[in-house]
Order: sequence, then C-alpha cells, then structure tokens
Amino acid sequence: MSSKKIYHLLAFYKFVNVSNPENEVKKLNTFCNDIVMKGRIYIGEEGINAQCSVNNGQKQALILYLESNTFFNNIPDIETKSTPVSEHQFPRMIVRYKKEIVGLGEIYNASEIEESKFKISTDEFKKIIDVGNMDDYLILDMRNNYEYELGHFKNAQPAGTMTFRETEKYIANYRENAGDKEVIMYCTGGIRCEKLAVLLKNSGMEKVKQLDGGVIKYTNLHNDGNWLGNLYTFDDRVSTYIGDNKTHTVIGKSHYSGKPAEDMFNCRYAICNRQIIAKPKEYKEHFGFCSGKCLDEAVNDLNIRNVDFDGFDYNELRDKVKKGIESKDNVMQLISEHLSEKLSKIDFKTKTSVQLENYS
Repeated sequence: MSSKKIYHLLAFYKFVNVSNPENEVKKLNTFCNDIVMKGRIYIGEEGINAQCSVNNGQKQALILYLESNTFFNNIPDIETKSTPVSEHQFPRMIVRYKKEIVGLGEIYNASEIEESKFKISTDEFKKIIDVGNMDDYLILDMRNNYEYELGHFKNAQPAGTMTFRETEKYIANYRENAGDKEVIMYCTGGIRCEKLAVLLKNSGMEKVKQLDGGVIKYTNLHNDGNWLGNLYTFDDRVSTYIGDNKTHTVIGKSHYSGKPAEDMFNCRYAICNRQIIAKPKEYKEHFGFCSGKCLDEAVNDLNIRNVDFDGFDYNELRDKVKKGIESKDNVMQLISEHLSEKLSKIDFKTKTSVQLENYS
C-alpha cells in the first residue's frame, strides 16, 4: 500500500466583525505551526482570508479549530473549493494581522458585505454561458489584467486593472458597458467580489451578481471548457492548469514573442516585478527582464533578483556595496559586462515597463 500523503490546497474567507484580531492571529498562528501547516492567513477587523496547503490530518484539524472559533465557524465552501495537490504549495506558514483582509482601499463591516450580496450559483452561471443570449449579459472578470490574459471565462470582459485598488476609477466604464444588461462579476475565490459588491452598490451599480465561490469553485465542479486557459493562483503553482486534454486550452501569449504560452514569471528587476506570460526558454534567454528599460535600471540600482540560471549572486554584491567592501561603480561595471555578454544576441521588443511608469 502506498504511503504517499495526499495534500489539499484550501482557499477560504469569511467577512465577520472581529473585535480583537491580534489575539486571533496569535492563537491561530500557534495552532497552525503546531500542526506544521503551510500557507498565508490574514486576519483583521473585517474577518479572515486564507490560502494554505494541508494533508488530510491537518485539514480536519483546521476545520475543527475554525468550527470551534466564535468568529470563524460556518465558513462556506472549504470543501467545495479544496483542490488536490501533490505537495505543499507554500514555503512556510504565515498568520498576520491585516487591516483589510483583501486590499481594496476601503474597510467594510460584515453587515455591509451581507446587504450587498447577490450571488449566482455555478449551475446558473454555467447555463448562461452554455445557452444564454450573451447580448443580455455583461460578464466582468474583476481580477487584474495579467490574471485575465492567462485565463478567463468565455465572453468575459476584463476589469482593466493592474491592481485591485484601481477598480474604483473604472466603474464609470463598467456602467457604460452594462447599459440595460444584467451584470455578473467573478474573481478567483470570491473574496474580491464580496467587497466590490459594496463599492459598486455605493457607486450606483446595484444588484450586480457575484459568481458564488469564484473560479475555483466553478472549475472544481464543472470541467466543461467554459474556462479558457490557465488560472492565476496565489501559491507556488502561480499558473494552474485547468481541465483535461479534452477541455484545456491555451490562450496566453508570450510577452517576448507573442506565441502561445501558459507559464507566468516575475520581471527580475525588483522595482518592476511585472507578471509576464512566457515560455521558460524565452524567459531564460531574456535573463528574466521584461524590457530593455528594466535591464538598464537594474544595472543602475542593483535591484536584481537571484535566479538559478544566472550564476551571479546579486544579494552578495549589494551587501558588499552596502558594507563598503566594493564600490558601487565597480559592481555596476561587473554586472553590466556580465549581462551584456549574456544578452548580446537579445533584442527586447518591449523597451519600457508599464509598471515602472506607474511607479515613477
């Protein structure tokens, strides 16, 4: 009999008014580390937001803990949104206080969230995609652009955001595009849509429906090809395969070549950190930089992440400059010569970075 452990990726949340969140953080942190879980859990006055990987025993222990807690019992869809994985999907266990459990820039209490809920079930949503007249609906993908580009539902329109906090400035566009249509929005696991429902309601877009449980719940229940591409997830998988050899599609386009691709990487220039879709070979050929601008800026300020395909230890070089062991000019020259040699045959089609333009 195989002794291989079975792991589960859990993504759950609950909006509830927590009177002493720091105390709940302390208790849950002790519990999670005692049973050797791995993941990220945020607790604040708004409630709890969690992504974690657990084996069978850890899963049952966690559910028992939550059910015995005054604030965190009766969390919906823990089982329905549980996804099987081959191993832990997080490097460590983090339980922290966050004023907003998901960062929109607005704090809402549990009653505001509850009053703005207009949920649509996965079965209802499936029926609309399968046989509905799409002229009657506006399906809004309320995730960020890089998530949408990697994968999305059929007929869905992108939110147009680079970060969740930008959403408010696009509401007028959503209202204009909606017209008389019924508006349905979705996000990865549902939590962003819970807060957005309040924001949209306060902005005059009332009764916008939310896909219950988000993409995770839908794709766990329906393997029907209505989801196109991969799903961006906030764990070690990052770009997650959805469907099987009959229903899976690739819609992502390589940042470097425009060819079909479904892997996701970060720009190695830490100030940029842009999420880019690329084939692993292309990413390595460009030494992990998304643009010529990022390459130039990285050499100037030395903010380059270490990767296994680049033999330079940039952390060590920065440390030597900081301690005065090496001059910054000498290190810059060393790095410039190294990268120039490695990238001598590479022409960056993207010369600038949208991230850097926004940062500046």
